[in-house]
Amino acid sequence: MGQITLPGNPPIAVNLRRSAQARRLSLRLSQIDGRVTLTMPRRLPEREALGFLREKEAWLRSHLEARGEDVRIGPGARLPVEGAEREIRVGTGRAVRLGEGWIEVPGSEDRTAARLQGWLRTLARDRLAEASDRYAFALGRPYTRLTLRDTRSRWGSCTADGALMYSWRLVLAPPEVLGYVAAHEVAHLAEMNHSRAFWAVVERLYGDWRAPRRWLRDEGGALHRYRFGD
Repeated sequence: MGQITLPGNPPIAVNLRRSAQARRLSLRLSQIDGRVTLTMPRRLPEREALGFLREKEAWLRSHLEARGEDVRIGPGARLPVEGAEREIRVGTGRAVRLGEGWIEVPGSEDRTAARLQGWLRTLARDRLAEASDRYAFALGRPYTRLTLRDTRSRWGSCTADGALMYSWRLVLAPPEVLGYVAAHEVAHLAEMNHSRAFWAVVERLYGDWRAPRRWLRDEGGALHRYRFGD
């Protein structure tokens, strides 16, 4: 995969991917890392690809602007915790402290991101385990284990043997969004599909799931903008 640059202010780096299966040009902007990828037929000249990019420039720049820049976690940065934005501050003592509009992280500043990420993962596990336990009890089907990852392509999953996996970044989202994802994955313990029967189970466990699902579709990508040194 090569790279070309779309001139302008600022210039936009575009990863060029040639594909034998591609029959036309297609442009993709990753909401996770802001990477722009242009997929093109294998023998199409690059000048045609650049012309296509110029045609899509207004669309591309508007979506890049809407996505916003990545946020490096450290003192002074702002981070949502359970849907409420907080300013990160250097704290005293031994424990991370959460207040109205702020979060204090003790220790040296160069360890702020790592300590805060560890605290968030613990909070995420507590919230997701509580929700998963509650929904699994209501469903009458236990799960076998629960793991957390920093997944880029999905918010959760359920395997055929009843193992649940979630993105720990769900703890950054509003609580109702985290609750919906837990209900969605637990529902797969009964229905390993996305049939009408599956969505009926989700609704029985959670209630009206449409608003949190829409939030994830529209806003969820922004949760990956927060960089903890990775």
